[in-house]
Amino acid sequence: MRLLHKFTRIIDSISEGLGWLSMILVIVTVGIGFYNVAARYLGRFIGVQLSTNLFIELQWYLFSLVFFLGFPYILKNGINVRVDFLYANWSHKRQATIDFWGHLMFLITFCIIGIYVTIDPVLRSWGRQTSGAWGTWELSPDPSGLPRAPIKSMIIFAFVMLLLQTFAQLIKLYGVMRGREDLIPAELADSQAPIRIE
Repeated sequence: MRLLHKFTRIIDSISEGLGWLSMILVIVTVGIGFYNVAARYLGRFIGVQLSTNLFIELQWYLFSLVFFLGFPYILKNGINVRVDFLYANWSHKRQATIDFWGHLMFLITFCIIGIYVTIDPVLRSWGRQTSGAWGTWELSPDPSGLPRAPIKSMIIFAFVMLLLQTFAQLIKLYGVMRGREDLIPAELADSQAPIRIE
């Protein structure tokens, strides 16, 4: 059991780090977006093109990364959207039971399907051909655009990290179901329900 708790602490700390990075990327994305708008209007005013497709695509890529890196952080901290007019009034043990089975049946399945369906498109983006040989990687069709393969690879990374965080949550939820109040995950600890172990 100690090994499982160590696993949850490691995954939780990685998710927290990715969440912090995601928050930083929000600021960077807004900054690049501001530059794109200012450069476009200033460039029109002085008759010089100051912005390129590189900055526009970089803004899109960073916006995508905000979500990709934020998935495990959101799950760990329970800040996903919930319809909890009933859930909030249940005991922590009952909440943990519902979350445990929901994560086990639906979230793990979703992550595995997500990984499975993205592997082939990502490999093709990196240049994998149907014959098994490798060609050039996928590039943006726009002039001075960015390569597509690295950002597409982040889809798989996001699903893998979400899956690992789901396993960590399952361990904590199982502990709560077994009466371990010290393992109550953030989404249960922050709820309005009193701490009751049935």
